[in-house]
Amino acid sequence: MECSAENYDFPHEKAWCPGCGHFTLQKYLREALAQLKISPKDLVLVSGIGQAAKLPQYTRGNMFNGLHGRALTAAMGIKAANPSLKVIVTSGDGCSYGEGGNHFLAQIARNSDITHIAHNNMIYGLTKGQASPTSLKEMKTPVQVLGVTNEPFNPLAVALAMGATFVARVFVGNKKQTIEILKKAIQHKGYALVDSLVQCVSMNKLNSFKWYKDHTYMLDESYDSHDRVAAFKKAIETDPFPTGIFYEEEGKQVFWEQSAAYLQKKEPLYIRNLDIKKLKALIASKRGI
Repeated sequence: MECSAENYDFPHEKAWCPGCGHFTLQKYLREALAQLKISPKDLVLVSGIGQAAKLPQYTRGNMFNGLHGRALTAAMGIKAANPSLKVIVTSGDGCSYGEGGNHFLAQIARNSDITHIAHNNMIYGLTKGQASPTSLKEMKTPVQVLGVTNEPFNPLAVALAMGATFVARVFVGNKKQTIEILKKAIQHKGYALVDSLVQCVSMNKLNSFKWYKDHTYMLDESYDSHDRVAAFKKAIETDPFPTGIFYEEEGKQVFWEQSAAYLQKKEPLYIRNLDIKKLKALIASKRGI
């Protein structure tokens, strides 16, 4: 199959509102995959629940759609079973940082060798517009009618503090930068976070496309993405929010390489023969514990 952006798209109606930022991000992801010449048969898109989590259903390749906040754990298992696959998680800020917050931390700590594209529209867009972990303080919603009182969650600062090996932010208004960062994140060996600023035109009237355009700026070309301290300083900047690759680190062992299953045998798990007798014996030995 020819690796063109159009060939990664299913040409049927998508359940997103006209003007939604998910359309744009999906388009840029398709272009990144095409430029990298990743065959759909070698691609797995994993998601949880939400509007962003529908992206795998609209993109040609293998997919796994799981529970709310549980996409990262499924992705880790898929990658461990077959390390040759390109495994990409695509879910929203609520699914990634709220319901999936504990798994977000765990995957960074394990360096799970997956690409995590978090669609960050600063709202729960599927469930009628209540505040998400990244909603700005004092923002009013149908639920937080007097304004949000929580400080917004900062995924980049948390990822850096936890030792993530690739940390980036994009805004869908910057096409060239977004595609290049997606390509680098997909090629990165290790956990790669791409916090993606997208507009929700129906449920978030504050953080519009224009708002993101006016409240973001791109990191300068002189910025050193290998300086973790500098990355943290940039990560805590707000209004305007920087976009770009904040930090990247190569050579750190990934989760599946450190798994006992791969220490002596490099053969992928999915093609190994299962010894049923040994499995039954192991189960029997644990009964009554």
